[in-house]
Amino acid sequence: MENRARRLERKAAKMAALVLLQALACTFFLADVIADVLVEEVGLHLVVEALAAAALLVAVVLGAFQARGYVAAARRDEAAVATAQGALSDLIRMRFEAWRLTPAEADVALFALKGCDVGEIAALRGSASGTVRAQLARVYAKAGVVSHSGLIAMFLEELIDLPGQVPAAEAA
Repeated sequence: MENRARRLERKAAKMAALVLLQALACTFFLADVIADVLVEEVGLHLVVEALAAAALLVAVVLGAFQARGYVAAARRDEAAVATAQGALSDLIRMRFEAWRLTPAEADVALFALKGCDVGEIAALRGSASGTVRAQLARVYAKAGVVSHSGLIAMFLEELIDLPGQVPAAEAA
C-alpha cells in the first residue's frame, strides 16, 4: 500500500504540473480573446478561439479535480496502512501474551512473522541457529501450528475478512 500511496502522490504531482501549464495557457488564450473582442468584431476565428479557450478551461478544472482525487486516495491509503499496522501490532501482542511467549520467543516469533528464516534470525539476535530452531518449535507448539507458514497464516486468517465467511474466532 505504501508504494501505491507514493505512486498516487507522484501522479498527483505530475497532474498538478500539467494543470498549472494548462492554466497558464488558458489564461493566455482567454486574455487574447478578450483583447481581440475589444479591438475587432466577433467573427468565426474569434468564436473558435473562444471555444478552444473554454475547452482548455474545462480541462484545467477537470485536471485539478483529478489531482485532488489522487491526493485524497494517497491520504486514504496512508491512513489505511497506519490503521492496519496498529491492528496487526495489537493482534500480535495479544496472541503472544495469550500464548505466554518468553521475551526471547516473542522476538523470534516476530522476526519469523516478518519473513526472516532461521539463519537471519540467529544473525539478528546473535544466537546459534539451533537455539532459534528450538525457540521457533516452542512458539509453534504454543500457537498450535507446525510451521512458519502456519504461524503467518494464523495471523492472516484473523485479518482477512472474506464476504460470507464466518470468522474463525466465531466458528469455534
